Amino acid sequence: MSTQETTSPPVRDNSASKLPLFALLSLATAVFITSLTETLPAGLLPAMSGSLGVSESATGQTVTIYALGTVLTAIPLSTVTAGWRRKRLLLTAMAGFAVANTVTAVSSMYGLTMVARFVAGVAAGLAWALLAGYASRMVAPNQRGRAIAIAMAGIPVALCLGVPAGTFLGQLTGWRTAFLAMTALTVLLLVWIVAAVPDYPGQGRGERPKLLPTLRIPGVTPVLFVTLVFVLAHTILYAYIATFLTALGMGGDTDLVLLTFGIASILSIWVVGAQIHRHLRILSVVSSLLVAVAAVLLATLSHDQALVYVAAALWGLGWGGVPTLLQTAAGEAGGESADAAQAMLVTLWNVAMAGGGVVGGVLLDLAGSGSFPWAVLLLMLPVIAVIVVARRHGFPTPASH
Repeated sequence: MSTQETTSPPVRDNSASKLPLFALLSLATAVFITSLTETLPAGLLPAMSGSLGVSESATGQTVTIYALGTVLTAIPLSTVTAGWRRKRLLLTAMAGFAVANTVTAVSSMYGLTMVARFVAGVAAGLAWALLAGYASRMVAPNQRGRAIAIAMAGIPVALCLGVPAGTFLGQLTGWRTAFLAMTALTVLLLVWIVAAVPDYPGQGRGERPKLLPTLRIPGVTPVLFVTLVFVLAHTILYAYIATFLTALGMGGDTDLVLLTFGIASILSIWVVGAQIHRHLRILSVVSSLLVAVAAVLLATLSHDQALVYVAAALWGLGWGGVPTLLQTAAGEAGGESADAAQAMLVTLWNVAMAGGGVVGGVLLDLAGSGSFPWAVLLLMLPVIAVIVVARRHGFPTPASH
């Protein structure tokens, strides 16, 4: 998940009239790599588990440790590197992914794999605090939303094409090949960034976000609560989707189910991108309801394979636009403290990712994979309630703006 840069950008060039697509697409590829590196194990858990000699729940912690790396380092590293030139920082972060994915691909030891995944999470902490803000600095203010939407397109593309393709490649040639392919893509991206992406200066020491006072701003806490619980619910199921489908006798369909989810996610992010400035509240309500309905279908009717695909489509329709919705809600609620709100959002997002891996592993061991959709449904109920209640601040009606 990407958020806006956690420090205030300097004045951008207002004279730009055309979107720098080649440069923005390189950022979208960086977003794709960060998103795919995080979630790739979801489609490869059984194979990775066998190779590393640990249980599937233990292998699921490769998602947890990645998120933990981001949680522990995103804000401190963003502060330490605030003065770095932006291009240097982006290249450093992406080089970290190349190293981490290479080690993951060749490691036969669970401990070493976990270290590599933690390093990948640290690199993500740098990248996620940088990419959306980087995109916004390339264009005039009236093009900022479109530029960020292009850069963030890497998220649904990773869900739609990356994870299913990685799952298919892993099933065809072995899971290690999927991670090596990620390394190759990252090396190509480093060349692309050097050639196409403009550089910008870092920020001054006085521009660091103030986190605690931001929590007292009306609307910020509801958005952060929804972020934490919504992402936790999603991750519990998504991190173990291969295990869940295998228990249904659909292990061979994992790539197709993920493809269905991803295509629906792309449709969702397109709709959200087109309507968010007019309908933030209703889109947030509908998104959460769709995920809840998908959970009900998976909890009660998963014996019907066709309905599993229907649930995957509803899940994708609900989830695809969520990063954009929550990022926008946090920025609007935070107002002048939007940078601080975004810094907390990216941290809580990854706390939830880590928590989802842990909770999912515990549920798998104690209650089996059939408990996942029930857990999702249970968590989505307070999410829906908070969005509905926060009609003045957080997820306001148009009249409340």
